[in-house]
Amino acid sequence: MAGRSLGQAVATVSLSVALASVTVRSSGCRGIPESRNSFPSCGFHLNTNIMSGSNGAKENSHNKARTSPYPGSKVERSQVPNEKVGWLVEWQDYNPVEYTAVSVLAGPRWADPQISESNFSPKFNEKDGHVERKSQNGLYEIENGRPRNPAGRTGLVGRGLLGRWGPNHAADPIITRWKRDDSGNKITHPVSGKCILQFVAIKRKDCGEWAIPGGMVDPGEKISATLKREFGEEALNSLQKSSAEKREIEKKLHALFSQEHLVIYKGYVDDPRNTDNAWMETEAVNYHDETGETMDNLTLEAGDDAGKVKWVDISDQLKLYASHSQFIKLVAEKRDAHWSEDPAADSHGL
Repeated sequence: MAGRSLGQAVATVSLSVALASVTVRSSGCRGIPESRNSFPSCGFHLNTNIMSGSNGAKENSHNKARTSPYPGSKVERSQVPNEKVGWLVEWQDYNPVEYTAVSVLAGPRWADPQISESNFSPKFNEKDGHVERKSQNGLYEIENGRPRNPAGRTGLVGRGLLGRWGPNHAADPIITRWKRDDSGNKITHPVSGKCILQFVAIKRKDCGEWAIPGGMVDPGEKISATLKREFGEEALNSLQKSSAEKREIEKKLHALFSQEHLVIYKGYVDDPRNTDNAWMETEAVNYHDETGETMDNLTLEAGDDAGKVKWVDISDQLKLYASHSQFIKLVAEKRDAHWSEDPAADSHGL
């Protein structure tokens, strides 16, 4: 639907982060909400360290989308230097490698056909039946019938491991609680003096990296349903439970996901699976168990795409999959929790 006529107004993506102001009251630790609902739901938009604009790339952005070999293969991307990432930078000799995984070409229900197939006419930049082809970052350009990655060149065309041409929408539930001692008191960090926040992390089976639980949004599925479903599947192993166990898990998940929450981030993700024509976008949402009582009633058990699951202390020492460390930092900032022993690092945004 949208073509090159969209021009630079489309190519130049806004990189501002909309941070909602939050009023908190001290209660032994900084950043404790006045009540369970004292944090409003608020969306955070594109961030310069998560996505570079089409004008060019910073040295610390759009890196994982240019790494080789491509995940699950021996395919080497064409090398793209930082100064050549942006589409507005002319590069006549750009010669990206073409690759779409066999598992995608096999035509599973979650994947699009090839662009060349005569019966496939996707409606890019809009809702296409039950498939959401709109980007959370605005309009993207179409070149030679293929959508173009709004963050810039990746050295690879096709879809790689991603099912959809254009944006592939995911949802990442960030479940947090305060770290407590045996008496139930919140633990503060000895250097920063801030309370230590913990989140539920999984170890991905595909790459072995620790990550936020999460997964793809099914066609027609609400984000809230995806968040709950993915957390149950990966952190509680709900797929392998009996019908009675599933009902009990569902009841407890309803209590957890009914608590106050923050929409931490919406938009493009610097993901190693991204290509010039297919990319990951996510909505990362923080559900916080202030008292810890709800999560105490849920037993963590890795399932589906997760090999392991555990509670992890939040700090700047975390090394997580894709852009997940940056999402976790935003959570620490909004909860006024410990992040770094360096006061300068603890007081600045991403």
